[in-house]
Amino acid sequence: MTTTGSGRDRTEPPREPPAPSLREVLRSRVRPIDLLALSTVPIALLAVFALPEATRRSLAFAYHDPTVLTAFSAHYVHLEAAHLLANVAAYGLLAGVGYLLAVASGQRRFFFTAFATFCLAFPFALSALNLAVPRRAIGFGFSGVNMAFSGVLPLLLAAFVHANLSERGAGPPESRAVPLSGSVPIRLLPATFLVVVGWIGVLALPVSTDPTGLVGPGVLLGGALLGARGILSTPLERRPSLREGLRRVIDRRGYGDLFAVGATLAVAYPVVGFPTDPGVDGGVINLYVHLLGFCLAFIGPYVLLAGGVFDGGASRFGTAVDLRGD
Repeated sequence: MTTTGSGRDRTEPPREPPAPSLREVLRSRVRPIDLLALSTVPIALLAVFALPEATRRSLAFAYHDPTVLTAFSAHYVHLEAAHLLANVAAYGLLAGVGYLLAVASGQRRFFFTAFATFCLAFPFALSALNLAVPRRAIGFGFSGVNMAFSGVLPLLLAAFVHANLSERGAGPPESRAVPLSGSVPIRLLPATFLVVVGWIGVLALPVSTDPTGLVGPGVLLGGALLGARGILSTPLERRPSLREGLRRVIDRRGYGDLFAVGATLAVAYPVVGFPTDPGVDGGVINLYVHLLGFCLAFIGPYVLLAGGVFDGGASRFGTAVDLRGD
């Protein structure tokens, strides 16, 4: 309480405590059982690789002789150590960064719903959709599921921006309490999807004047135009500013660093998943299943996010400190 010159007392408004650092948030929210669940995938991949090669080949998915068992098991089978290590490393990056983004934005339940779906249901779905292209060959490897983790990464980045890098802490309470489903980052996800799919097309299809060579650049341009339209249609008080966004990424150390890592991974991983020359020793990289994994993992979770299914996750809505789990 302070005393003014006129002799009247004036009460100072209470100061909000400083926002917690990213390290504090992660220390509070990361759970040992989460790490155990994440470790089951590399353990399973290594355990299957320890089986005799003849057994592993019998667990691969034969397109000309499909079975329910191999539809699932094939995605956990690797015949060469280099292939296995590449997929384990990719999984560690994609699932690890995705988990950190989810925990920091209060969307742990969303992440593990996606995680369980990708690891348990996607193998069946991807194998079944592969039967649309008849051929006498076998399919195996975890890369299709890895592309699913890549597909959900832009959604986790959007939730992270909404929770930690947006301007919800400014303005009246009604402008701060914006649910995740109604936030600008979520509204821009359809444009993001088209941009990334266009980028994939540019990587996988040689750019030329032929119709197939224009698919990638065309979809990418369409996504950029859709994103611009979405930004321009947003009310001025909620319209994102590139300059302000960059300022918050730089100023919020830890949070900005994690966002930069996630964004770089979202852009860079398609370079690995969609090489221009898909040929490898003794086979071909299945770009079709990679694209299916990415698209299904983006579209399904996006519908749930946009529909408000995960609006109840732990979020600050402008409060300075929230170290609760979700």
